[in-house]
Amino acid sequence: METTLRGVGVSHGVAIGEVRHMGTAVLEPPAKQIPADEAEREQGRARQAVEAVAADLVARGNLAGGEAQHVLEAQAMMAQDPELMADVDRRIAVGSTAERGVYDAFAAYRALLANAGEYLAGRVADLDDVRNRIVARLLGVPMPGVPDSDEPYVLIARDLAPADTALLDPTLVLGFVTEEGGPTSHSAILARALGVPAVVALPGAGEIAEGTVVAVDGSTGEIFVEPSQEKRAEMESASAARKAALSAVTGPGATSDGHKVPLLANVGGPGDVPAALEAGAEGVGLFRTEFLFLDDSKQAPSEEKQVEAYRAVLEAFPEGRVVVRVLDAGADKPLEFLTPADEPNPALGVRGLRSLLDHPDVLRTQLTALSRAAEGLPVYLEVMAPMVADRADAKAFADACREAGLQAKFGAMVEIPSAALRARSILQEVEFLSLGTNDLAQYTFAADRQVGAVSRLQDPWQPALLDLVALSAEAARAEGKSCGVCGEAASDPLLACVLTGLGVTSLSMGAASIPYVRATLAKHTLAQCERAASAARAADSADEARLAAQAVLSGE
Repeated sequence: METTLRGVGVSHGVAIGEVRHMGTAVLEPPAKQIPADEAEREQGRARQAVEAVAADLVARGNLAGGEAQHVLEAQAMMAQDPELMADVDRRIAVGSTAERGVYDAFAAYRALLANAGEYLAGRVADLDDVRNRIVARLLGVPMPGVPDSDEPYVLIARDLAPADTALLDPTLVLGFVTEEGGPTSHSAILARALGVPAVVALPGAGEIAEGTVVAVDGSTGEIFVEPSQEKRAEMESASAARKAALSAVTGPGATSDGHKVPLLANVGGPGDVPAALEAGAEGVGLFRTEFLFLDDSKQAPSEEKQVEAYRAVLEAFPEGRVVVRVLDAGADKPLEFLTPADEPNPALGVRGLRSLLDHPDVLRTQLTALSRAAEGLPVYLEVMAPMVADRADAKAFADACREAGLQAKFGAMVEIPSAALRARSILQEVEFLSLGTNDLAQYTFAADRQVGAVSRLQDPWQPALLDLVALSAEAARAEGKSCGVCGEAASDPLLACVLTGLGVTSLSMGAASIPYVRATLAKHTLAQCERAASAARAADSADEARLAAQAVLSGE
């Protein structure tokens, strides 16, 4: 009998197929004591396993490229964390085996993060995956992971680690469903990059029996278990119609009455450029530069290395707009040479622009490298700072850009509610705003962006979040300046219309989402988008806002 479940849709598309479950987690190693004279040998085994796992994660990242490479390099750094390794050594020194020492040290760190409620708690799934890989290597057993199958299937897991998500084969994995995670988790971000339909935060998904046929709608978050032939035909027809609509609309982003809304791509480095170009991106709305700095957490990359990487992206968009975010370190992206190691809550500490202002040499080198990379190119370079809280932050960043001789527009990201509330003040110092809706939601609702239990508060349809977007857009309009969105909210086609109606001037997203957003915008006038935006803001919940906007745009 057909039943319907609902999670959070995070990657567009429809997948219909048999369920395959992720392999079970590594078994807990036995707690046995070793003689004192074996401790040094066991410590060596543990270090070798850690280094091997870290190397494997980096290799997987190099193979996957793009956003996945950034994620997996960060996970490799997690495996080699010196405090964790020191704890492993201590446990082995008092009698633990290598595998038990690793297991217990990671368990202690996991509990610390989860109980502290820190931003880094959102990386618990990543931490578990690193632990499992190290323990599996030490035990000499295969690492549980994506199932072997000759036939395409829908993958179900408690959560998907980045190392697994990054290397999913889209020809075999039709779509995936996870019990945990949120709309901005690594799994969700990588699913969108792969173009694989995905639904997360679906409690009980693991209870769906192996081999059961399910239909997954990555747009609505609906899962139909044992769908009827009529339901399958309906979803397949809707999917075919959607694909036809995507291929029929080309060119720059615009509403049906010609109001231009540039559609830009979020990229993590040169590896993401081909997909952005193929999707018809009109430029880059968020160039994350962290990928360069994560290669070596102990020191910043040289100016020459930065120039080479930046120029590779800038050259790909001649006469296009490329918005570069300077290094956003801290919280879940710690760097030994830049971020404090002892902050009780890194998400509310010295991160983003605050870190750079504390290390002006790092900021100066990056700005100089960007200036050199753009020399002689017809690209429209714009550079923005992350985690801007007020006018003083904006002024400090703009002054640093001028001192570095940067010939570009300077902007500020709106990720903190204070920046939205005082946007007009900030715009006295910079030339544009860019809304990072992921962090803006996190700080608005005190809801960690990676924790599935609070995913409803991370929903970008929350009316309070739309109010902050509207405030920012209104301030930019009053100052005659631009206000874009580069958070995950822009990848939702329906929400893209609402954002346009709120006054947002450009939308930036993962490349796979651009065709969907382009086609949806082209079906509606600016006036319809404005009415949908008003209806969404008048609602009292994210679900009501979504339904209200949908009703307006469908003419109901």
